[in-house]
Amino acid sequence: MTQRVAVITGGASGIGLGAAKALAEDGHKVALLDLTGAEAAAEELQAGGATALGLAVDVVDRDAVAKAFAQIRTELGPIGILVTSAGIESFQPILEVTPESWDRIIAVNLTGTFTCVQAAVPDMLEAGWGRIVTISSQSAQSGAPNMTHYSASKGGVISLTRALSVELARSGIASNTIAPSVVDTPMARHAMESGDFPGIDVIAPMIPLGRAGTPADIAEGVRYLVAENTYITGQILAVNGGMYI
Repeated sequence: MTQRVAVITGGASGIGLGAAKALAEDGHKVALLDLTGAEAAAEELQAGGATALGLAVDVVDRDAVAKAFAQIRTELGPIGILVTSAGIESFQPILEVTPESWDRIIAVNLTGTFTCVQAAVPDMLEAGWGRIVTISSQSAQSGAPNMTHYSASKGGVISLTRALSVELARSGIASNTIAPSVVDTPMARHAMESGDFPGIDVIAPMIPLGRAGTPADIAEGVRYLVAENTYITGQILAVNGGMYI
């Protein structure tokens, strides 16, 4: 396998950290971007022998994203793989979704994804090879109560990924999205604690495979989609335990 430089947004915990660990295990150099905890997560990977860089970045801040990608190129090399896992969620009935809440969800989940893709693509175009894996959500496919803004943002991620695949495929760049369902992550645990989510133990029996997903489960999907030679682009990989078919 050719060693690549992989950038993972939201890489300090949950799905992003799971993806970073898997890609590091496969020999890739990894750059973890997150609001907090990125440096500590990178140090953990370094302790295991990986080449890793952690940077504190808010994907809503275009200038910060540009500076981070420039630093990654300087320290690790041109970017070949991008996994956009940075995201937030919110639970509000439609009539209680404020303009501020709507704007923040769209800014982080959709615009932040686009900004990071735009920062990474020049390296991929120059190399004639690239892999983009966005993280969307089952809620964008099935809908979800009290999550109109979140579902809309993740639906935008799906459409963005499909558009990228059509535009970039002839340049050797494959763009796909993973749509998880219930995944046991710190964000899910926080939603449980705040009363917005009934609980992983409550939902797990409803999932055909009988358990919630893990970051490692999603990471296996990432591994599959960043394969050196792939014939897959523009697709939704539903890593959801059969929750949505």
